[in-house]
Order: sequence, then structure tokens, then C-alpha cells
Amino acid sequence: GRTFQANCDAAVGDVHCAVNLEAPAFKGTGAVIDVLRDRAFTASGLATFSAGWFAFGLVEWSTGANAGRRVEVLSHDLVDGVAILTLLEAPVRPITATDTFIVRAGCDKRIATCTAKFANVANFRGFPHIPGQDAVLRYATKDGGHEGAVL
Repeated sequence: GRTFQANCDAAVGDVHCAVNLEAPAFKGTGAVIDVLRDRAFTASGLATFSAGWFAFGLVEWSTGANAGRRVEVLSHDLVDGVAILTLLEAPVRPITATDTFIVRAGCDKRIATCTAKFANVANFRGFPHIPGQDAVLRYATKDGGHEGAVL
């Protein structure tokens, strides 16, 4: 079954989402310039994408010790035109300079992102107008628009 929640329950690019992650707008090819930490590195080839574009996306290693493996992207930043990718978890084997990869855009599962980034609101699989937990805690007030009168 499905869960009634504000966020989308589809995985970006799956049959329910239907976004084509092979499109050039959602896919980048890069190479590691410098390893910053076990799960963060600077990369070439991604300067044309705005910061955050690949956050929550996937890196698929093309060359190096991790070739063929995939790992989730936690964040994507740009500093002086150089992309910095931070992975959710460190890869199985160490990242080295000159490793190459393909990275695909990620989604934070909000309707605003689905609309602005992917133009895919027709396939949004969440319930963005469902009241949150704060709706239970609200109470009627005279000047708050909810004074308790019949609607």
C-alpha cells in the first residue's frame, strides 16, 4: 500500500515518476580532481549545473577501484566554478584523483522541486495539501481566521 504523506513516494526516474534521467539536463559526466575526505571530492565537468542539482542523486563510478558501483549524493556545491560532491556514505574502496563517474540529478521529493526542476507535477506521488501534525495542535482564536463560527 501507499502512505499518505506530503512528500512524493516515487523514486526519481522510476516508472511512477517517469523523469528521463538519461536526458542531458539531468545527467553529468565528471572526473575527480581532488579527494577532500573519504566521501567528498572536487570534480571537473559539472560546472554548468547549478549548486544542489545533484543532491540526493546517484554517482555511478565509470573508472577506478569503484567502477560499476553506485552511491547516493548527499550534497552538491559549487565553489569558484568547481563542483564539490559529498556522498552519503564512503565508497567501498577509496576515491582517487582521475576516477571518472556519471552523476544523475536527485530529488528531495517536494512538490516545489518536482515542478521547478523536473516539470513533472502530473506524476507527483505525494499529497502536498494534507495537513501536518501541527493541524492537531491548532485552536480557534478570535483574530486568527478560525474563531469557531460555522464555516
